[in-house]
Parts: sequence; structure tokens; C-alpha cells
Amino acid sequence: MTTTPSDVDVVLPCLNEAEALPWVLRRIPPGWRALVVDNGSTDGSDRVARSLGASVVHEPRRGFGAACHAGLTAATSDVVCFCDCDASLDPSLLVPFVREVRDGEADLVLGRRRPQGRGAWPAHARAGNLALTRMLRRRTGLRLHDLGPLRAARREPLLALGLTDRRSGYPLQMVVRAADAGWRIAEHDVPYLPRTGASKVTGTWRGTWQAVRDMSRVLSEAPAHGGGSAR
Repeated sequence: MTTTPSDVDVVLPCLNEAEALPWVLRRIPPGWRALVVDNGSTDGSDRVARSLGASVVHEPRRGFGAACHAGLTAATSDVVCFCDCDASLDPSLLVPFVREVRDGEADLVLGRRRPQGRGAWPAHARAGNLALTRMLRRRTGLRLHDLGPLRAARREPLLALGLTDRRSGYPLQMVVRAADAGWRIAEHDVPYLPRTGASKVTGTWRGTWQAVRDMSRVLSEAPAHGGGSAR
């Protein structure tokens, strides 16, 4: 195993994604490190990830935010990316995101999901996302269209944001606190494919409602003060 630092760390929160992992890990750009954060999988996802050359982090506390933050904490590269590992998003699409961060053009780059084919993004999940982006606009003034999981930023400033949500509100809290800290936030279209396997969060109305409730709680927080500057 190499001990040289990777160029970029890609955090991949994982809960029972053994079937999708080969597709995702084959698309990690050369020189980057895949950090698969196993969130209590029972299908051998951790073994599959290791067999394909990924680093595995175990986070027993369930929750999307818990998995993401465990990956961020375990990362060592200057730039850290996030991507779902259900084969709905291609991590190779992160290459221009990282370039934009490194060139100083943006502090946080997000992927705006564009569904490809039937079933890529259920109507209830799109409705929840639309409601949240509207609330985000009122809260921060940001005119974003999506709060998707494909994103890139520098590790140390991300840690300095002091993110506390460990459930579905984590992606939104990252954007809200970055906006409060004056970060430059960019958004680019990315193709969004039908996921492999069943969704753990937005595959049902109940899951979507829980995610919206978690994120609404984030939006009601008072603006954070101090720290978190990306420059």
C-alpha cells in the first residue's frame, strides 16, 4: 500500500452498496483516494471496497451526515470531494470541480443534478429539493437549484465550519454555513442516473419528509459567527 498522500480524497458514504461500488470506484480519477465510509452495512460493502483498492472508514453511528463527517475527518488531502456511492453520480465529474477550487474561482462547488432516464429522481424527492432550495434562497440569498451530494472544497476550511448535523441536514448545513462565512459557491449541471439498489433516504415519501424536516431545522439556525473562511 502506498504511503504517499493522494491528490484528492473522495468521501463516499456507504450503507449496503456492494452492488454499486465497483461502478463507482472504477470512476475515481487516477491519483485520487476513495474513502468509503461504511455506515453499518450488512452486505459486505466494506470488503468489496477494500478489494477494489478503496480506503474504508467505519462509522457505526447511523446517518448521512455522520458518514460524511467521518470521511471528512479521516481525509488528509487539501481538497475533499463528496459523492454518493449508489452509482447515481459519476465521481469523474468532480475533476473540473476540483480545478475550480484549486484555481481560486470558487470555495465550494456543487453539482446540480439533471435526471437521465425514468426513475432517476422521483417526483417527491424533486419536490422536497425544490422546497429546500427556495427556503435556502430566503435564508442566504443564494440562487441554487439543488442541494445534491456531488461537491468539492478544501478540507481545512470545511472543518472550520463546525458542522454539527449528523443526519440528512448535513449537505444543507454545509452550504448555509459556507454562505454565512462569505464563501464563493458555484453550481454546475451533472447527469443524474437511476441509482443501483433501494434509496435509504429519498426513495419514499416518508424518507423525503424526514430529510426535509432535518434540513428545515438547519435553516432555522442562527447565522454562525467566526471561523470557516475559505481564503
